[in-house]
Amino acid sequence: MKRIFFKRPLVLFLIGAFIFFVAGVALGSGGGDEHGAKPKGWIATDTYRVINFAVLAIALFFVLRKPISQSLDSRIKGIRDQLSELEAKKKVAEKELAEYNEKLLLLDQEAEKIVADYLKQGEEAKKRILAEAEAAAEKLEDQAKRNIGQEFERAKSQLREDILEKALVKAEEIVRQRITDEDQDRLVDEYLEKVA
Repeated sequence: MKRIFFKRPLVLFLIGAFIFFVAGVALGSGGGDEHGAKPKGWIATDTYRVINFAVLAIALFFVLRKPISQSLDSRIKGIRDQLSELEAKKKVAEKELAEYNEKLLLLDQEAEKIVADYLKQGEEAKKRILAEAEAAAEKLEDQAKRNIGQEFERAKSQLREDILEKALVKAEEIVRQRITDEDQDRLVDEYLEKVA
């Protein structure tokens, strides 16, 4: 609709300019004598030409004034509307940009929070694993100490038995080597006295 108002005054202006140009050429080509020489000075046709031009210019001014004014006003209004629309779009875009910047900031904070949570969970898992490893190591150490103690007691008992057995064998050998027939008779007599 804006273009229609803009084209109509332009067409009217071009038609008026064409008529003015053609009228000027036609009026300018007239006059003169049979040899083609132009008269000198101001003649009556010159007055009519000036009046004709003035009337035409005034008529064009009155005819084209309102459409051209409306067209220019319409164009100015269109430009103002476009500027206000662009300003509104600019404000919306700035608002969206601010929202996106805020979201990016929140995403950065969220990422930092997630990383901090993972680090915290990692430290807790590390402490838990170390505590479990220490507890398992203590259990293994206690079990090893018990096993060593049992083996030590068993070895001690076995060693005592072996020593006792060897001592008995050795004592028997010593007794056999040192005992005499008289000692044997005396021992038998002592035994019989205790029994009887």
